[in-house]
Amino acid sequence: MTAPAWAALPPSVPQMPQNARRRLCAALLRACGWNLRGTFPDVPQLVLIAAPHSSWWDGVWGLLFKVAIGIDIAFMGKRELFVGPLGWLLRHLGGIPIERTAAHGLVEQMVARFRAQPRLWLGIAPEGTRRRVAKWRSGFWHIARAAGVPVLPVAFDYATRSIVIGEPFTPTADLDADLAALRAWYRPFRGRNHDVEG
Repeated sequence: MTAPAWAALPPSVPQMPQNARRRLCAALLRACGWNLRGTFPDVPQLVLIAAPHSSWWDGVWGLLFKVAIGIDIAFMGKRELFVGPLGWLLRHLGGIPIERTAAHGLVEQMVARFRAQPRLWLGIAPEGTRRRVAKWRSGFWHIARAAGVPVLPVAFDYATRSIVIGEPFTPTADLDADLAALRAWYRPFRGRNHDVEG
């Protein structure tokens, strides 16, 4: 991992302050052989999607990268994770607890957050589970389209131990075509336990 990948973030990106925690996370990632490929767009708001999501290790590497790079990315997680010390840590790192069985109003709540926060990057796992799925959940698309923000695809590629940043994608009126295009972008990348189905 080269120094510019860690140090030079575009000015519009929501950022966390430089501190020892960031340096520690960067050192851990380097020691484990992980690297970053691609560049982040200079936009203040977007929905970041991360796949393939095939292991709880994805969350570990994702959070280490988030802190090391210093990008202030909010993320949603199942409510059950937000208890005790782990719950405090997840909230501190930008976690938003959600009730997965009560999806009504979730899109509206996230769109309201975008309207209230001039700088907001929201991270979502479109598969919605660590199991292999034939169909993604479309909530991220509905949120991005309703909020008028781009989607940024980011891949976990265990074959190269890389986090890969794609190009921002502007949702169209065609949900199926958009999902197919995004899933096609993920095909070359290898998750820890499975890939994104074509």
